[in-house]
Amino acid sequence: MVITEIFKSIQGEGTRAGLPCVFVRLTGCNLRCTWCDTAYAFHGGKKMTVEEVLARVDQLAEWRSSAQGFTATVPLVELTGGEPLLQEEIYPLAEKLLAAGYTVLIETSGERHVGRLPKAVIKIIDVKCPDSGEADTFDIRNLEVLSGNDEVKFVISTRRDYEFARAFTQTHQLASRVRAVLFSPVFEDPEGKWQGLQPRTLVEWILADGLPVRLGLQLHKFVWDPATKGV
Repeated sequence: MVITEIFKSIQGEGTRAGLPCVFVRLTGCNLRCTWCDTAYAFHGGKKMTVEEVLARVDQLAEWRSSAQGFTATVPLVELTGGEPLLQEEIYPLAEKLLAAGYTVLIETSGERHVGRLPKAVIKIIDVKCPDSGEADTFDIRNLEVLSGNDEVKFVISTRRDYEFARAFTQTHQLASRVRAVLFSPVFEDPEGKWQGLQPRTLVEWILADGLPVRLGLQLHKFVWDPATKGV
């Protein structure tokens, strides 16, 4: 498989935000969102076997002996990209991470069907809003395989995006399907390539409509410079 980076940081988004996590960022993506903050993962990368990826994750997770046996200091692993479902090796990798005792998350655009993933993998699906430039790419079949452990995210840059996310959430009754529905404002590009949406504005919209959703902020961009890689 082709890997852009494997690193340890805090989880920046979702219901596990703030927790230590090992990230495996796969190379390649078939979408081109206007506000993408990981375009460096579109190309390049390093070829690694599934076993080599596992070994690096184990190293970063710092397995240690304890009263409970041999446990990972950091038991949370996220598979991300790019788009991780473009590589066939993602499936055996996920299986082996689960077998090793990790809690495994995967972040995906939802353009690919997630039904082949092991049920124990926690799916975080990013449904693309209109101003992402990749609207209508979501595979609607994914709604049927989501569980109460999974999360659905909308990255929102404009009022139009918000209204789309609101309608999608209500039409498909997402709040009753998944662990959390996340509305995340676009973070302004440090190089000025796109504008951000003020979190306060998004909060005011959510409160005005009484939506059963969670505000999502990218914590790592507050801890480190927003342009920093590998965090």
